[in-house]
Amino acid sequence: MSTVTPTETKELAPVTAESLAELLVTKERPPRPSALSASLTFGWRAMLKIKHVPEQLFDVTAFPIMMVLMYTYLFGGALAGSPEEYIQFLLPGILVMSVVMITMYTGVSVNTDIEKGVFDRFRSLPIWRPSTMVGYLLGDALRYTIASVVMLTVGMVLGYRPDGGVAGVVAGIALLVVFSFAFSWIWTMFGLLLRTEKSVMGVSMMVIFPLTFLSNVFVDPSTMPGWLQAFVNNSPVTHLSSAVRGLMGGDWPADEVAWSLGWAGVFVLVFGPITMRLYNRK
Repeated sequence: MSTVTPTETKELAPVTAESLAELLVTKERPPRPSALSASLTFGWRAMLKIKHVPEQLFDVTAFPIMMVLMYTYLFGGALAGSPEEYIQFLLPGILVMSVVMITMYTGVSVNTDIEKGVFDRFRSLPIWRPSTMVGYLLGDALRYTIASVVMLTVGMVLGYRPDGGVAGVVAGIALLVVFSFAFSWIWTMFGLLLRTEKSVMGVSMMVIFPLTFLSNVFVDPSTMPGWLQAFVNNSPVTHLSSAVRGLMGGDWPADEVAWSLGWAGVFVLVFGPITMRLYNRK
């Protein structure tokens, strides 16, 4: 026969706002992170995503290699007499085209995180609001650099020789990365504005394909009809392509560099505030 010993019940103290505050606020709050610190943290988050999903590097490795090989051997003989001659003109332009096209994946990444509800948690943090977007773009800047190095390596194997030397190549890639960072603000806007990643991809393609193909990436605009030259000569991609081609060729074209940086500033000043307004209201 078993005996049951009665258990003593203790009355709990009532929970009040003051008692909760004493538990939660036992120490001083950590200082609010600076804008730079928060942006770098989100940039590191973007790089960790690449580490865990390395397939994301496909568009900055296999895609650039395919573009260089395809256009060099497809158009080289017809436009310049040989692939070796044509690649001297083509490589800086195709480098610009490939990296600028890669920027649209920024909007896709933003839209994917929105669908997962990650941004709802980010907005609740005491951080500089634009740091989430800036972090995305900083992480993508690494991808742009990787794509540039891959394409330049392939081009060197195929016979490309930059007369500007190491300084010209580094300056050209740096200008391209800065421009792409600014250009990506357009796609962050689309990533916040549109509902699905498929719609972001579709709209981005409609914008970026005419902008990159209607430029001086493949041929000299002087061979085009006059009405088309007016558009091509004033395209931001044309200015960027001319600047990168000149820097790598050792010419240091100040006008084209200034135009490229000017366009980059316009993209940030116009699409940056629109993106943040959509982010705050999403």
